[in-house]
Amino acid sequence: MRQRLPVTSAILTNRFERRSFVLGALQGGVGLLLATRLGYLAVAQNEKYEAASESNRVNLTLIPPRRGWVLDRFGKALAANRADFRVDLIPDRVDDPDRTMATLAGLLSLAPDKVRDIRDKLDKARGFQPVEVASSLDWDKFAAVSVRLPELPGVIPQRGYSRYYPAGASVGHLVGYVGAASAEDYEKERNPLLITPGFKIGKDGLEKHFEARLRGVPGARRVEATASGRIVRDLGTREDVPGKPIALTINAGLQDYAARRIGLESGSVVVMDCETGDVLAMASMPSFDPNSFSDGIGRVEWKMLSEDDHVPLRNKVLRGLYPPGSTVKPMVALSFLEAGLDPNASVGCGGGLRVGNRVFHCWNRRGHGTVDMAKGIYQSCDVYFYHFAQQIGMDKIAAMARRLGLGQEFPMPYPGQSYGTVPDPAWKLRKYKKEWALYDTVNATIGQGYMLVNPLQQAVMASRIASGREVMPRLLLDRNAPPVKSMGFSQEHLDYIHAAMSEVVNGRGTAGRARLPVDNVLLAGKTGTAQVVGLNIANGKSGAWKYRDHGHFICFAPFDKPKYACAVVIEHGGGSAAAYPIARDVMTYIFAPGKAMAVLEEFEKQWGGNVQQRMSSRYNAFAAKYGETAPKTVPDDESLTERVEDGRKTAEEPATAQTDAAAPRPEPEQPPPVVVLQPAAPNTAPSVSAGVQ
Repeated sequence: MRQRLPVTSAILTNRFERRSFVLGALQGGVGLLLATRLGYLAVAQNEKYEAASESNRVNLTLIPPRRGWVLDRFGKALAANRADFRVDLIPDRVDDPDRTMATLAGLLSLAPDKVRDIRDKLDKARGFQPVEVASSLDWDKFAAVSVRLPELPGVIPQRGYSRYYPAGASVGHLVGYVGAASAEDYEKERNPLLITPGFKIGKDGLEKHFEARLRGVPGARRVEATASGRIVRDLGTREDVPGKPIALTINAGLQDYAARRIGLESGSVVVMDCETGDVLAMASMPSFDPNSFSDGIGRVEWKMLSEDDHVPLRNKVLRGLYPPGSTVKPMVALSFLEAGLDPNASVGCGGGLRVGNRVFHCWNRRGHGTVDMAKGIYQSCDVYFYHFAQQIGMDKIAAMARRLGLGQEFPMPYPGQSYGTVPDPAWKLRKYKKEWALYDTVNATIGQGYMLVNPLQQAVMASRIASGREVMPRLLLDRNAPPVKSMGFSQEHLDYIHAAMSEVVNGRGTAGRARLPVDNVLLAGKTGTAQVVGLNIANGKSGAWKYRDHGHFICFAPFDKPKYACAVVIEHGGGSAAAYPIARDVMTYIFAPGKAMAVLEEFEKQWGGNVQQRMSSRYNAFAAKYGETAPKTVPDDESLTERVEDGRKTAEEPATAQTDAAAPRPEPEQPPPVVVLQPAAPNTAPSVSAGVQ
C-alpha cells in the first residue's frame, strides 16, 4: 500500500490560496457583470426607464369628444348632447363584483331589475369594455360614489356629455341611436378611444351612417398621481374637438306631430316638399326611445319591445311592404292618358266585370253606373280600371309605375330599403316561369296581386304626380340644390288627374272627411284599402287585428299649386278610413299648427297621454308584472343591432304564382251627393265630371 504523506501547514496554505483565487475570480466576474448591466441600464436604457417612471407618475386619460348635433331644417336639435354625471365599471379592475354592485345599488338607489341588467352586461363584457352603471346622475349621488372610490376598484365616476334625443321615440327610426363600442368594433379600428369609459358610437340610422362626421376628435388630460392613484395636480388638458353637425330637411315640429298623430295605430307618415324632394317628416310608429338604447336597454324594456305585435323595431317607411290598393289608380289613369286614351271614354259598372272565366268584382257591388276616368278616380271604381287596363296593357302601366317611383330604391342614408315589386310579363316569366295572364293585369291595376310598395315610394309617387317633376327624396339639407327637372308629362293630363283627386276629398269622392279645415287650401288625395286575408277568413274591417285590411292615403296640397305631398299607411287599420284622417291632420299642421294641435291634444286625452307618457305607463306595467324576474334575453350591443335589423325584415314576394282574383275591399262610406261643381275659380276644385252620372 501507498503511504499517504502528512498534511503540513504549507499544503494547507497552498490550497487556501488557490481556492481564494478561484472564489475571488468568480466574485470579480459577477461584480463586473453587475457593473456592466448597471451601466447599460443607466446609460443605454435611460430614456426607456425615464419614460416608464414618468408614466407611473403621470396619468394620461382620453376625453371622449362631443358628437356633432343632428339638426332639423330650422336648426332645432333632433339629437344633441347634454352635460352628464355618470358611473361606469371596468370589469377586469373589479375585485369583488358582488360587493361592488351591492355598494353601488345603495349609493345610486338602483332598482333590482336594473342591478340584474348590469350584472348581465358584466357577464357578457370583455374585460376592457366599460359597462355603464348609471347616467344623468345628480351631484349628490355622483359625489357619494366619488368619495368611496378607494374601496371601489374598477368604478369610474366621470363628468362629460351624453347623447340626448329631445323628441324620444318620434325620431327613433329617423335618427337611430348610439351605444358602447363592441369588441368587434375595437378589433376593426384598434382605437383606444373605443374603450374609453363614456364613449359611444353610432349603432343605427343616421348616427351610424354619419359616424365619421359626427364623432369628433378626443381630448386628453395629464395628471400627476401617487402610486395609490391619488391625483396630486393637473399637468395639462387638451380640449376635444366636437364632431360636425348635420342639418336635415326634416321639420322637427311636423315630425313630432306626425309620430304622435299615428296614435295607437301601427303605421307610417311621410311628408315631402314636392318641388324639391325635401323629406319634411318620416315617422314610423310605434317606435323605440333612442335614449333608452343609448343608455343600455334593460330586460323589461326589451321584453316590452320584442313582444309587441306592432313591431316597434321595424322602420315601416323603408322596410314596410304593402299592396298599395287603390292609391295606384291616379298613376294608372296617367298611364292611360299618356297612352292616348280619351278621358271621356266610359264603361258601365254593374258591380263587376267578367275576365275570361272569372268575375272581378267592384268594391261597390251595386255598381257605379256609367263611369269615365274622373269618376273612376274619385269614386274609385274598379270596373273602369279593369276594363281599360286590358286595352292599354300591363307593360305601359308598369313603365308608368316605375317612372313615378314605385319599385325604386332611393339614395337615402340608411343601410337598406325594401323596394317591393312592380310586376309585368317579363318579371312573372323570370320569377315563376309562367306567362302573364289577363287576371294579373286586372289585379295589378287596383294595387293588388303581386304589386308591393313601401310608404316612401308612395310619397314620391304623390309628389311626382303633384308637381310633374322628377323629385328624389333627400334628407340632407341643401339650400343651393339645382331645380328638379320636369318629367315631361302633359300639363293638361296632370291638371285632369289633379282635379279628379281634388274631387276625392272636396266633392263626390270617397274621402270627404279629409277636407282641410283651412281657408283657401284644398287637399287632393286618393284612398286605398289593401287586402290582408281573404273574405273567407275575415271581413277586413273588424275582428283580430292581424286580419284587418291595411289603410292607405296619398295626397298633396294646395291642390291648384302643389307644394306638399303626403303618404300615410296604417297597418291593419281596417281600411283607408284609418289613414286619411291622419293625413288630414298632418297636412293641417303645415298650414294651421294651432288647429292641428288642438285636435291632437283631444285625441291624446283619450289615448292615455302622448307617446312618452304611454310608453312610460306600459313600461311600468311590464316592470310591475315581471320586474326582476323578466327573462334574461337582453342582447349585447352588437347582437342588439342584429336583432333590430331582424325586426325590420319585410314581407316577401309570393312563393307561388297567384291565380285568383283579388277581392277589392269596400272604400269608406261616401258623403252625401253634392251638386256638380261650376268651372274652377281661384282656390277651388274644378269640375272634372261634366256629363258623368
